[in-house]
Amino acid sequence: MAKPLTGVLVVAIEQAVAAPFASCRLADAGARVIKIERPEGDFTRGYDGAIRGESTYYVWVNRGKESVVLDFRKAEDAALLQSLISRADVVIQNLGPGAAERGGFGSEKLRAARPELITCDITGYGETGPMKDMRAYDLMVQAESGIAYVTGSPSEPGRVGVSACDVATGMYAHAAILEALVRRGQTGEGASIHVSLFESMADWMTVPLLTYEHAGRDWPRTGLGHPLIVPYGAYHTRNGSVLVSVQNHREWQRFCEFVLENTAVVEDPRFATNQDRTRNKEELNIIIDAVMSTLTLEEAIQRLSCADLAYARVNDVAALSRHSQLRRASVDTPAGPVDIVAPPATFRRETRDLGAVPALGQHTAAVRSEFAE
Repeated sequence: MAKPLTGVLVVAIEQAVAAPFASCRLADAGARVIKIERPEGDFTRGYDGAIRGESTYYVWVNRGKESVVLDFRKAEDAALLQSLISRADVVIQNLGPGAAERGGFGSEKLRAARPELITCDITGYGETGPMKDMRAYDLMVQAESGIAYVTGSPSEPGRVGVSACDVATGMYAHAAILEALVRRGQTGEGASIHVSLFESMADWMTVPLLTYEHAGRDWPRTGLGHPLIVPYGAYHTRNGSVLVSVQNHREWQRFCEFVLENTAVVEDPRFATNQDRTRNKEELNIIIDAVMSTLTLEEAIQRLSCADLAYARVNDVAALSRHSQLRRASVDTPAGPVDIVAPPATFRRETRDLGAVPALGQHTAAVRSEFAE
């Protein structure tokens, strides 16, 4: 069975994570993705060598692509890039501010020449405003957008431990490109898409932002807790912690009956609704801790399971590696096959192989020959 994007040509003038994440998902769906790299390569190639000399970041988001090394300052390479773009269905770029325009492949120019083309520009802070020309990386945007402020412990903010801004932006870009491809199939018209890291994170911050603007309340850092839902968070047993989440009144009733084994708490007016429980969180946690501290982790999980409540262990990376729910997929790399996390979206009754991760410039000669004018 042909993949849905078979026949779609994507030219990805990309680096780092956000744009490669989007183009990688297009490649998974069958698009031909030609990745343009500088002579020294996408700088994520040098982040680490944990996979037998290959970079974890590069392997993660560059499978299924062709790597072509070009130097836009050279007339021959600039001409080859224009030849690639002239046949492309989608052009993605996330270079520094103004670099695409200086290189002759700004989206306005490309769309003026080919209205059917879909372009996707990824920036740090947007195309307007006082910060539009600033360089931006994941940590900086986490800080500027407030994500770092609401993350961490009550005593200090913290970085989300993975590249949240990059991944979110790549997901938004991927979805927008798919929308544009559908519309082009209906009307023949392309699209000029822009996604920024800051705007992606601002969307994620909608609930804290609206809470502040409409209720005048800051969004506190609660570690593994939640500012608006109680009980929600980690509780200590005799030999470990368990995460608990109670989302509605039925679950609250079952929590009291099966976990606390104290139905009187349900009738306590201090804890009658979630808003009551949030206002009286410290008093309620004293009651919960008094019970949890007498149980082993296994006993607490047994009670939570009997109550049909959501719970979780606080796993480290080693535990994730052994997790019974973790699905794997094999991908070829220049260092040999590697088992990675399987793509989250599955298509039942379809088997989709993942394309190989390219070596730097692996496809340069072949693409030069194919696209030479």
